Amino acid sequence: MITKEMTIGEVLLIDRDTAPIMMEYGMHCMGCPFSQRESLEMGCAAHGTNADELVDKLNEFLAAKGEN
Repeated sequence: MITKEMTIGEVLLIDRDTAPIMMEYGMHCMGCPFSQRESLEMGCAAHGTNADELVDKLNEFLAAKGEN
């Protein structure tokens, strides 16, 4: 289960196919150093998007793939 405290890098390690979803929420630099230490909540705050909505969408995506 993905939480908003997880880093962007941790989510990508779970499933790289989550990248387009995170990009919808303004996180376009998946390879930048911040992705390894910035939480989803921090990334959403920086980009003016809702972390709870992102986490819900990511978890729904993984559940549909049978990975959650």
